Amino acid sequence: MRKRSQSSPASLAAYSASTGDVNVVVETPRGSRNKYKFDEEEELYALSGVLPAGMGFPYDFGFIPSTRGEDGDPLDVLLLMDEPTFCGCLVPSRLIGVIEAEQSEEGETVRNDRLLAVAVKSVLYRNVETIGQLNANLLDEIEAFFDAYTRLREKAFTPLGRSGPEAATRLVKAGMRKAKAT
Repeated sequence: MRKRSQSSPASLAAYSASTGDVNVVVETPRGSRNKYKFDEEEELYALSGVLPAGMGFPYDFGFIPSTRGEDGDPLDVLLLMDEPTFCGCLVPSRLIGVIEAEQSEEGETVRNDRLLAVAVKSVLYRNVETIGQLNANLLDEIEAFFDAYTRLREKAFTPLGRSGPEAATRLVKAGMRKAKAT
């Protein structure tokens, strides 16, 4: 395996040392039918799937670098902001909560929570501090998107609950410890 370069998105810190904002690296822009995933070994973004016509990502989707979830991947983040960005864009963000969930595939079930964050520079979401400030219908739609998206990949997505920024921060801290241990 090739040594990861210091400029790789995967080598970034989870939090900005100067501002304390959480670092989110966008993999898939809002509205895209193409699902991209950062390949840590190759250090590039690869196409990992295509959604059916009429289905697209509701917001930018990415990861928090230097973290690992139970599934072994960096922690997933759905990023609320005004306009879509692009693959590889680093977006300083504020955690507002988490959709706690399990994902099942071939009889194995793991936690695969979806963190929710707001871009610090967002105008539309600048006053959103917690998941509870979002419209319940929007959260239902986000969960429905992840359910449909996961089923297309022949997996099951089961929402377990919704929690605020404190729970999201605890997940990131645990993900940072797990990444250091691997």
